[in-house]
Amino acid sequence: MTELNETHDAALKSFVTSANDGVTDFPIQNLPFAVFRRVGSGEPFRGGVAIGDQIVDLARLHRARLLSGEAATACEAAAAATLNAFMAKGTAASSALRLALSRQLRAGAADESEMHACLVSQSDVEYALPAHIGDYTDFYTSVYHATNIGRQFRPDNPLLPNYKWVPIGYHGRASSIAVSGQSFSRPVGQLMPPGAETPTLAPCKRMDYELEMGIFVGTGNALGARIGMEAAESHVFGLCLLNDWSARDIQGWEYQPLGPFLSKNFASTISPWIVTLEALAPYRLAWIRSADDPQPLPYLDSTGLRSEGAIDIQLEVLIETALMRERRLPPHRICLTSYRHAYWTLSQLIAHHTVNGCNLQPGDLLGTGTLSGPTATEAGALIELTVGGKQPITLPGGQSRTFLEDGDSITLRAHCAKPGAVRLGFGDCQGTVLPAIPL
Repeated sequence: MTELNETHDAALKSFVTSANDGVTDFPIQNLPFAVFRRVGSGEPFRGGVAIGDQIVDLARLHRARLLSGEAATACEAAAAATLNAFMAKGTAASSALRLALSRQLRAGAADESEMHACLVSQSDVEYALPAHIGDYTDFYTSVYHATNIGRQFRPDNPLLPNYKWVPIGYHGRASSIAVSGQSFSRPVGQLMPPGAETPTLAPCKRMDYELEMGIFVGTGNALGARIGMEAAESHVFGLCLLNDWSARDIQGWEYQPLGPFLSKNFASTISPWIVTLEALAPYRLAWIRSADDPQPLPYLDSTGLRSEGAIDIQLEVLIETALMRERRLPPHRICLTSYRHAYWTLSQLIAHHTVNGCNLQPGDLLGTGTLSGPTATEAGALIELTVGGKQPITLPGGQSRTFLEDGDSITLRAHCAKPGAVRLGFGDCQGTVLPAIPL
């Protein structure tokens, strides 16, 4: 687990004044990574670090030669068009660069004028995927989500017998993952209408979002080598927001016996910024498994897990319909929950994913699955909030929703806050459903 160090000092201030307002997602205690370029510039994409409403251009910083040693080497890798090579260097490299940037960005820093020349306004940029995602695995880590969904189909036995023993997951489609701002056509697939004898090919009618965290792999492991629990977090580069859009009616017809296929592979949206585990260290919590539940098998357990394996990340979902945009109504929040409620932690996902010798690679993405909390308002998907479409939610302007309609936009947000620590966040993860392409 990451220890607290000088970069976490709540008293630190930056010469970038917007980083000090107490509400920004990007104070000097955060310093997340993304890949960007100026809008319409034709410039190459390159790595950047958020500070207030600005971005440190790591390519320009590398050319300025303001860093030295391991931090300089890490900066060169992070200045590339993807962060894969930087991720591969491991937590020591990212920590060294983060420390150097923290010192360079502090109020009164000796190189303040030179650092100003390395800043680009976030309002002037566009983002690309922060890494080449070679593989994508989506898990099912919220016992509340699993129970809510299971209850709709198996009221007397909502959880399958393996759920509390093994982290359930499936391999998803990496090619359709895009950065925040993604717009996609409503998917088309086979549907089996209630009472029908044969399926039809039609646009999805039960379009849904899923509130998830994305876990980017840093250093990988060799094929055949396991990653144990004590080492698991050293293989994680950081976390982002993830919306794993789902076509529920396509899913209901296709998922047996091999799981999701066309219901999941048409679009997944991630936030552009990756927050390192080091930045999240102040928000760690003890991970608790109820004494009434099966305790994890030894390969999924550790002292570090028990003492601080959970992270209190506050998560929210907002919806904006086409009519709300037309009337200039603000996006409406429909969910507020926390990552602390996850039944399986990120270290357990890494350990389980590799226990059979599976080789993870830098830039691979793991999804947590829908993150729902214990109350009805903490449900992380419409299929839960509306109880399978039976109880519509009410929206501003007199509208209601059971599932998403064309023109609806979903925004995921997340932040960490607690007494004695500075609030930090993840930026927005936004996507919009467009009409289906005509058959």
